[in-house]
Amino acid sequence: MSKLIDGLKRGIIEENPTFVQVLGMCPTLATTTSAINGLGMGLSVTAVLMCSNLAISALRNVIPSKIRIPAYIVLIATFVTVVDLLLQAFFYDTLYKALGLFIPLIVVNCIILGRAEAYASKNDPVSSLFDGLGNGLGFTMALTILGVIREFLGAGSFFGIQILPAAITPAAIMIMAPGGFIVLGIVLATFNHIRSRKEK
Repeated sequence: MSKLIDGLKRGIIEENPTFVQVLGMCPTLATTTSAINGLGMGLSVTAVLMCSNLAISALRNVIPSKIRIPAYIVLIATFVTVVDLLLQAFFYDTLYKALGLFIPLIVVNCIILGRAEAYASKNDPVSSLFDGLGNGLGFTMALTILGVIREFLGAGSFFGIQILPAAITPAAIMIMAPGGFIVLGIVLATFNHIRSRKEK
């Protein structure tokens, strides 16, 4: 059980996909214009990551090594299609329209393929499931933090609820591409500074 907890902790903090490994930057910068978009994208990736890790681990002795990458992509694409259809059916107005093209692009997200190759293909299904959960939650946490900061600074709201009074004009640049890079850089530096101090 401690191994499974370590897998969760590793994915969320020690090997956070966004703040430590700096993976998945395209959806990170593009979908964090609001907290709800960041949370939705993070949870979508978490669902795909858990399912694909579980399936790849269960089939690791069946898939020939020469075709493992195409096989992984087919499995990942299957779960992405399921998530895409679920979002389209149940969250069309709130998430699906906002995230748009970035949901199908989860197929080529380097976090998912990286965990499939580095972990799921070498470990048992339960450990792989927890590894996927840990990395997915780490990614979700990162996107939500960035989304909260960018939405507050750029629109004056928190999860769509207006916080700043009308007299204060938010910095609209924060919900644009340059704002994404600025906030990501500051949060990355802060996260890694705290991490390095804890390690010492």
